[in-house]
Amino acid sequence: MAFSASPVSPSTAHELDRFVVIRPWPDPVVESIGFEPRSRYVEMFWLGVLGPSATWLLRRMVDGFDGFPDGYELDLVDTALGMGLSFTPGRHGPFARALQRCVLFGLATQTIDGLAIRRRVPPLAPRHIDRLPVHLQTAHREWVVAMPPGLDRDRAATIAATLAASGDEPEEIERRLGLIGIDPLTASEVAWAIAA
Repeated sequence: MAFSASPVSPSTAHELDRFVVIRPWPDPVVESIGFEPRSRYVEMFWLGVLGPSATWLLRRMVDGFDGFPDGYELDLVDTALGMGLSFTPGRHGPFARALQRCVLFGLATQTIDGLAIRRRVPPLAPRHIDRLPVHLQTAHREWVVAMPPGLDRDRAATIAATLAASGDEPEEIERRLGLIGIDPLTASEVAWAIAA
């Protein structure tokens, strides 16, 4: 492993600034449509949105689940130094900013005892795609076109079923599908087919 991780155990008071508990963030919708954080998709398209330090940090945190699938304690100092970043307690150091960006972009969330991390990264939202350089916008369109036929509809149906099971109405399902980049016609057809 490229960083210091260990199974979750009680921390002593002096270790609270150095260690954080990392657990998986279960999300059936994102897990059904998302990309592995160490994938080419994340490297090509999320990197410019998330930033290099936050992207590498996300990858390192997901690496920890390979050895400890239920969660682990992450040594913040060792991880920061291993990434070439300085670690200073508080919110203003480069390592802390990388953690904050993971939370800001919905790839991590604070929990009572640490952080929950997504095992899969959602497709970029249209607003983020629009901010990419033109050559990456073109590459993203080509990536989507190159997906196997029916994959968009299959993913949309899986997401719609999950949203319907959690109580969302067809209008809300259609809106959410559109927000993650499903074309409007497919989003509408799938959302209302679930309701029928």
